[in-house]
Amino acid sequence: MENGELSELCYPQLNSSCRTPKQPPGQALLIYVLLSSISLLTVALNLLVIFAISYFRQLHTPTNLILLSLSVSDLLVGLLLMPVEIIYIEACWQLGDVACTLYYVADYVITSASVANMVLISADRYVAISEPLSYLSQVTKRRAWVAVSLCWLCSFVYRLLLLHDHLGEPGRSISCLGECVVIISNVAGTVDLVFTFILPVVAILILYLRVFAIAVSQARRTSSRVGAVQGQRLVKRSELKAARTLGIVVVVFLICFIPYYSPTLAGEDTSVDATSAAFEIWLTHINSCLNPIVYALFYPWFRKSIKLIVTLQILKPGSRDAKIL
Repeated sequence: MENGELSELCYPQLNSSCRTPKQPPGQALLIYVLLSSISLLTVALNLLVIFAISYFRQLHTPTNLILLSLSVSDLLVGLLLMPVEIIYIEACWQLGDVACTLYYVADYVITSASVANMVLISADRYVAISEPLSYLSQVTKRRAWVAVSLCWLCSFVYRLLLLHDHLGEPGRSISCLGECVVIISNVAGTVDLVFTFILPVVAILILYLRVFAIAVSQARRTSSRVGAVQGQRLVKRSELKAARTLGIVVVVFLICFIPYYSPTLAGEDTSVDATSAAFEIWLTHINSCLNPIVYALFYPWFRKSIKLIVTLQILKPGSRDAKIL
């Protein structure tokens, strides 16, 4: 083997070494800038949500506790998962097989928790609209904390079961030294497809369709009391609001996750490589950047919170009790 070839290996002294991943200079710079910007934006947006909900007392509601949990999971994606994948775009994995497996366990747990929190938010909105009189007694802060904790616990246990083969034999999917790859079999991938994709999407669809139906029904009941013209206007607003929320939640989730599950849908094994900027992996992570936009930026209280934070009004005494809602 020539010296030029040796220099391209992760471990030049070993024939079983992988080659160092390389990108054309211009393309590599573009990838680094783009992915780093996404990572920073993900961290910044989710930090704003977390700080706002944690700081302002008026935002300490059961609904916002679930939103806080979602933002924590999305923050971890931007703070831990994205930087690792950026670093190893043109570098070999040198942290060992155990660290590689643990990285994927963390990746899957965070992603599962994020999806579970989305379903929780949908359920919370459904209860709030379908049972407005008993909502405050049914959905308390304590129950919200319990639900959020169960989401994280179930995500952790579920991923340990899904990756138990890799935990028992770290590096089983690695073909050469210097890569960090986990291959999910078609059977395990199908299970993951059902529990992390199909069931959450079905649950969100059903809940939001129910919300849509209830909103239209309430608007029609209101129209009988305030006049036909105004009633038609209320129905239109309710339909648009429900359709917009439903469309954003489902379409964004589908766009971000369908490419990742395409091998499973095609009956193939799913290969996940931390040492490459795989489009389908980054698309699922971008969902963590879009979540705070979908779930927070549409709320007026979030815009008010940003204004108070950016203008440093939070430094004033009593700012935690500011009227945000």
